[in-house]
Amino acid sequence: MTTASPREVLQRFVDYMADGPDEAAADLCTEDAVFELPYLMPGVPEQKPGREAFRAHLRHGATMQKSESVDPVSIHETADPELVVVEYRLQGHVLATGRKFAFDIVMFARVRDGLITWSRTYSNPLDSAIAFGAAERLLTAIAAG
Repeated sequence: MTTASPREVLQRFVDYMADGPDEAAADLCTEDAVFELPYLMPGVPEQKPGREAFRAHLRHGATMQKSESVDPVSIHETADPELVVVEYRLQGHVLATGRKFAFDIVMFARVRDGLITWSRTYSNPLDSAIAFGAAERLLTAIAAG
């Protein structure tokens, strides 16, 4: 059996996000994978490491939002064969309000033996704050320094 390339793993990951959040995306990660989200909104807990913590994160996300599409997808390979960068726009709606969203996302991921071992994901927290009706809370946190 051939191990999936880092590019193929990230394409599968994005495919799971297109109709999710889908818990199956956690199956693409190692048991001890690390997930970094540097631009979380104030009050949102940090992502705990590990496949099952990520699965729980996806399960919780599915109670709050529904993705409808992911586009465009650009996957960039780097000089490091394990490191891949993926850019995509996640579109969907917030379940509680029906409010539409479009999040531009850049994800750096390290893939070893066909599994994600580490990722750092960047998106604009203002987009999330607007979608989830928390823009005032975000601006208050920014003003408080």
